[in-house]
Order: sequence, then C-alpha cells, then structure tokens
Amino acid sequence: MQQRLRDKVALVTGGTSGIGAAAVRRMVGEGARVVFTGSNAEAAAAIAGETGATFCAHRVQDADAWTVLMADIEAEYGRLDIAFANAGTEAGDASVEDIGIDAWNHIVGVNQTGVMLTVQHAIRAMAKNPHGPAGSIIVNSSMNAHRAMGNYAAYSVTKAAVVALVKSAAIHCAGKGYAIRVNAILPGVVETDMIRGVIDRAPDPAAARAAFEGMAPMKRMAQLDEVCALVAFLASDEAAFISGSDYVIDGATTAGMMGV
Repeated sequence: MQQRLRDKVALVTGGTSGIGAAAVRRMVGEGARVVFTGSNAEAAAAIAGETGATFCAHRVQDADAWTVLMADIEAEYGRLDIAFANAGTEAGDASVEDIGIDAWNHIVGVNQTGVMLTVQHAIRAMAKNPHGPAGSIIVNSSMNAHRAMGNYAAYSVTKAAVVALVKSAAIHCAGKGYAIRVNAILPGVVETDMIRGVIDRAPDPAAARAAFEGMAPMKRMAQLDEVCALVAFLASDEAAFISGSDYVIDGATTAGMMGV
C-alpha cells in the first residue's frame, strides 16, 4: 500500500463500523496517525488493537464535547491534517408524512449538525497547524443527495444538505487563504456488514442480494476498499487542487436511465 498519508494526523468520526472502520484501516495503512470516534466501545477496542489507532468515545452531535476532543488531539499530536466526517444514521426514518419529530431531530442532529461541527472544528484545528493553515476534510454524503428516497425523508434531506455545506466551507477556506480543502463522497450501496446482515436475514437471501446488486448498472455493490481508496486520495497531497467537489461512487446508479 502507498504511504501517501505518512505522519499526517487524521480524525475519523463514526469509525467503529462500515466505511468508517475501513477508513481507519486504510489511513493507518497509508501511514497516518488516526484518532477515531464512535459509541461502540467493544468494536472500537478491536479496531484499535488491530490498527494502533486511538479511540475516543464521542457523539458528533454533542457540541460541548467537541472542545474536549479537539483539545486532546492538539495535546497529543499538535496538529490535524485530515478529517473524515463519516458518522451518520437513518434510525427511525420514514416518509415525510410519517416521520416523528424525535426521529427527524435525531437524524438531523447526527447527519447534518454533527457534520457541521466536524467541519467547523477541523477547520479551526487545521488553521493552527505548525506550518500554516492546511488540511483535507472529507464528508461522507450519499448518492441519495441526488436521488432522494420517499421512505427516508430525513436521511435524503441531510445528505443533500451536507453537500451544500461542503461547497460553502470550501469557498470559505479558499477565501481566507487557507490550504484547507473540503470535499464530499457520495457512495451508492456498499457491501458492509450491515447490508450483509440485511441480506442474510431476508426470507430469500439470494433475491435480496440480487436486489441490492441490481441497483447499479454495474450490477454489483461497492466494496469498502473502493470507497476508502477515494477517501485516501482526497486526503492526500495528490488532490491538492481539489476542493468544493462531490464525488459520486455508485457504479453509475445516478448517472441516468438504463433505457428499455
């Protein structure tokens, strides 16, 4: 594996499962010193033991907790070079007609406010880096930012909103003269443990897998290492002139229609 992130300090939110856990492994493999957050202590211990990354129990929507987290990173490493705003949820989501206000507020809190706080605090930390304001922030959005789901109203709305946040933050950083880049990735269906669990629990697992794979014209799901390769590229100096962009990685799912 390349060492494009050697000696960089990275923060990954929601790093105890799925894309977040895979990103921790990828960044460590590319030479970064990684701090990751989440609330699943058992999973975190396994990942930390495997990778050497540092776990901090933290909820992204807790505004007050950010001060402590960033102070700990500054005290331990003296800098922040990469932030991957990955934490997200769809728990309790429903159609716009059916969703309850508590579920709406929770999803907005994690997916939208939590991402804003991640970006805000990452910029503030990166602005104080020893060799001047510099770094890369990557936000995990979704292909549903472009193709909303009728039965996941809050998830769809928040994933679209954070793409606008990315563009606003990128313009802000450039205007301030910061070499801080802000970009978004928009994955399609990714074959995570969660998706495999849904497939395995279905009455007809083969049909369930075929349905997930059939969503993309490429007729398969994305693999975690494919998504994290994009994250690592955007985090690296190879992407030094890329900011304010949103990268769809969905096997052409949102590119258009297959036709008849």
